[in-house]
Formats: sequence, C-alpha cells, structure tokens
Amino acid sequence: MVENKLADLSTEFAVRILKLTDNIKGHYSFTNQLERSATSIGANIREAKYAHGKADFVAKLQISLKECYETEYWLEVAQKAGIIPGEDISEPLHQCRSIRRMLIASIKTTKEHMNEK
Repeated sequence: MVENKLADLSTEFAVRILKLTDNIKGHYSFTNQLERSATSIGANIREAKYAHGKADFVAKLQISLKECYETEYWLEVAQKAGIIPGEDISEPLHQCRSIRRMLIASIKTTKEHMNEK
C-alpha cells in the first residue's frame, strides 16, 4: 500500500534530516525550519491514515506535500549557501523529491476516485 510506503519513507527521511542537522553549527533558525518541515511531512502522512473521509485524507496529504516543497527549498538553500556539503545533501534531496512525487500521485489518485462516485 502506497500510504504505508510513504509513512516508512517519510520516517526514514525525517531521521536522516535530524542526523544531518546535528552537524550544523551556528544556524539555529535554519536548522529549526528544516527539521520542522522535514518531520511534518511524515506526521501529516500518519494523520491522513486516520482521516475523517477522503476529503480529509487529501487535505492531510496536501499539507504533507506543502511541507515537502518547503523542505526541498531549505535543502537547496543549505546547498547553495555551503551550510551542508553537496555530497551530504544529494541523497536527502533525492529522497525528498521521491516523497514529493509519491504524494502528488496519491493525491491525484484519491481525487480521481472521489470524482468517480
């Protein structure tokens, strides 16, 4: 099931980001924003599992998607500013983009099923 895979991937991603930010010194506000957006992705995916119907499910996934876009932004900023070296950021960026694509597909599929009824 896609939601379970999304939940697992988002948890792994959040842990990876938390470990990555452990090594960043002197950028508290930046790491706080990155950690908050990265961990929010999975939290909202988990909330979607217990949604009050399909519309609520889609709404939770859309929040996750917004957080995913925000996280991708912070990772790109970190890369361009040299806060996180390129070799350390390439895999988290790839993971973030994969989660984003899965969220988009899940939202689209759910909306299509909602329109069929």
